[in-house]
Amino acid sequence: MNKIIRHILIFILPIILVENAFTQGLADTNQVNRKLLKGVILFESISSVTTLGGLYSLWYADYPRSSFHFINDNKEWLQMDKIGHVTSAYNIGKTGYELLRWPGVDKKKSVWYGGSLGFAYLTVVEIMDGFSKEWGASLGDMTANAFGSALFIGQQLAWDEQRIMLKWSYHNSKYTQFRPGELGSTLPEKLIKDYNGQTFWLSVNINSFLHDDSKFPKWINMALGYRADGMIGGRANPTVINGNVLPSFNRTRKYFLSLDLDLNRIETRSKALKTVFNIIGILKFP
Repeated sequence: MNKIIRHILIFILPIILVENAFTQGLADTNQVNRKLLKGVILFESISSVTTLGGLYSLWYADYPRSSFHFINDNKEWLQMDKIGHVTSAYNIGKTGYELLRWPGVDKKKSVWYGGSLGFAYLTVVEIMDGFSKEWGASLGDMTANAFGSALFIGQQLAWDEQRIMLKWSYHNSKYTQFRPGELGSTLPEKLIKDYNGQTFWLSVNINSFLHDDSKFPKWINMALGYRADGMIGGRANPTVINGNVLPSFNRTRKYFLSLDLDLNRIETRSKALKTVFNIIGILKFP
């Protein structure tokens, strides 16, 4: 068996076991489409294997492995990676919930089992980090993962909807050219590695906090964005790499206030269009 595939299977085993444990008892009523539920679980498992395999290839394959260990990386990348963990856990949980609601699993079980999927998935990522000599498992990351899952679960239990969403946007930054090995050389690598090009958004639906008879458009949100810039190293910028002197960049934090479209609240009778809106709902528009 290919060494990379063997490592992926080792890493994915915990999430498959957790997911199988979570799904026990989901189909305990006649209202659940059991055949569709099995398809959803299979889809989630295959998606997990595929995405973790891609992550392993992009992030870990070129670095040596080590015994499992922890690191403290809370001061790296101006906390962009931590916000990324929160956002990822939140949106994976949101997707997990909606997938379980599709075959008719009741809301409460969908909230807890589906909403926890992000934390379970990203726990596997932490295991991969922990066995990589270049990185290590991070308690800060685990805390961020838990917060992201809790944000989704808490809102769904309190309001039966998501009034505060976490979104993401990306632009190609100039910094990858100076350190492509660390920040990425291809677009897929840059999307994951280059924190200079990422912006994370806290998007609040205004109408949901107003009276029921409010005329304020349901699909307009107000979003607070956070981005960091000038980073070609985790804690500090190196001045020389492979004998090449690098320019000096100021590491700065940037904040934004902007309108945002809540695509999930746009009324349409098309199930296909609703699905598209749901899939791309993590992206900030405009």
